[in-house]
Formats: sequence, C-alpha cells, structure tokens
Amino acid sequence: MISFNLCCGAGHEFEGWFGSSADYSAQIENGLLICPVCGDDVIRKLLTAPNIGRKGNQGSNTAIPPVQSEGLTNSDATIVSNGDALPPAIAAMAEKIAEKQKELLKDSHWVGRKFAEEARAIHYNETSPRQIHGETSPQEAQALAEEGVAVSPLLFPYIPPEVKN
Repeated sequence: MISFNLCCGAGHEFEGWFGSSADYSAQIENGLLICPVCGDDVIRKLLTAPNIGRKGNQGSNTAIPPVQSEGLTNSDATIVSNGDALPPAIAAMAEKIAEKQKELLKDSHWVGRKFAEEARAIHYNETSPRQIHGETSPQEAQALAEEGVAVSPLLFPYIPPEVKN
C-alpha cells in the first residue's frame, strides 16, 4: 500500500491509500477520486513523505523524549499519539455519525451531478419534495445556500452507485 497526501480544487487536504502508484494514476484518469469534504473531483497530489515499513522482527526506532513533568498537573498534560488510532470516545462518536449517515441515505435519492438542479427544483416546488444527495461544486453549494436552499455536505465519503463494483 502507498499513502498520498491529496488536495481538491477547493483546498481541502486529505489522505488517500492505494495499492500502488499506478493504481492512483488509474483512479485519477478514470475520475474515481473525489474530495471527501466537498465532492470535488479535481484532485492533485501534495508533497508526501515516504513511509517505509519495518521488517516484522525490527522494533520501533522512534524514541519519544521524556516529558519534564515537574510542576505540571494532570490537566496540563498533553496526550501523545502516533496517529494509529483515535481515542475510544472519538472513534465511537465517529462510528455513530457514520451509521446515522448511512441510515439517512437509505431514504434519500442519489441524483449524481444533477444535485444543484434537483435541489432548486424541490426548493421552488417544481418537483415533488424528497430527500436527495449527489455531487456539486463548492461554488454551486454556496450559491444554493445563498438562495435559501438547505444543503449540507456528507461528513463521510460516499461511493456513488455507478462506481460500486
């Protein structure tokens, strides 16, 4: 696996994991990468530091210097994490939010790139009201909000039906 730091056209930075550099290139060429924050499909690689795995029989060579704790109380302490896992409370909350998003999407209709058009039609009573989700640019989402159309980004990435295997 290879990890790349990525950025969308709106400046949202996120991490992507791929089987190889060629897999990344193929996904970019086929338009399969989208920003998990805004859904933008204009994605580019940022500078990424290599992360080379150790052999299974090698220990960690990352040393964390001892903390000077003299005069500090527990409330002054900082939690140091290697980034491998979220604190349990945050992980549980994220899981609940993801489950709720999945539940809400069951009753929502996928409209793809016609999201802005469909949202306006519903807002202006040109079509029957229903819950929808789809793709739009950050600029179009802003325009919808300015028109009074209620829009909200999905908090977790969504794989459109036409992209699923």
